[in-house]
Amino acid sequence: MISVVIPVYNLEKYIKTTLDSILAQDVSDMEIVLVDDLSSDSSTEVIREYADAHPDACIRLFEPGKKLKACGARNYGIKMAQGRYIAFLDGDDLWMKDKISKQLSFMEKTGCGFSFTGYEFADETGRPMGKIVKVPKLITYHQALRNTTIFTSTVIFDTDIVKKSDIVFPDILSEDTALWFKLLRLGYRCCGLNENLTLYRRTGNSLSSDKSDAARRIWNLYRKSEHLPVLYSAWCFAGWGFNAVKRRI
Repeated sequence: MISVVIPVYNLEKYIKTTLDSILAQDVSDMEIVLVDDLSSDSSTEVIREYADAHPDACIRLFEPGKKLKACGARNYGIKMAQGRYIAFLDGDDLWMKDKISKQLSFMEKTGCGFSFTGYEFADETGRPMGKIVKVPKLITYHQALRNTTIFTSTVIFDTDIVKKSDIVFPDILSEDTALWFKLLRLGYRCCGLNENLTLYRRTGNSLSSDKSDAARRIWNLYRKSEHLPVLYSAWCFAGWGFNAVKRRI
């Protein structure tokens, strides 16, 4: 089984199309694990209605009843996940219909513990914008420090290789990047499937939309999370900036 973990916070405008893109996958043994992070809109009602309209799909909605933030919601979903494979998808992003089958086949061939894919930027309506981000076939810890190209909505873990207890998003800003750094530092092998299989919807209010905040977050990861020396942090930061700009032009 593959478990798809989705943190939910005020997604009433987008969650239906996101769920549609999951159910369109050409794999059968799949569950969708949604964790609500105290949404103030009708997200949970929309999800329940969607689940009722698709009784053959395994859609599991959890409402812990406390503020978890994205990191905590994902961690809660990981604990509840029953599948060998764990995939992540943000509730406003979209998958191409053969994303899962292609990526699982790729992981079986490479034997990697976790993988990621290429993706394309989309506007708020989900319409592709033509800017496709390519990814390397293999990424190491030191390469990832200078090129944070691993996009959360493309990632799949094989828990037969990566210990589930190691897949924990820390409660810090840029928690996803911090997790990739940690796992690569631990020696887990991460491979990239260089195909455009995900649409990254830019809604204008996403955490990563503020470039100055993103720069501060990545610098803090280098210094406070990874404890890198100042000069090496500056070298990595220059590479990060170059690649961040390159992904968007």
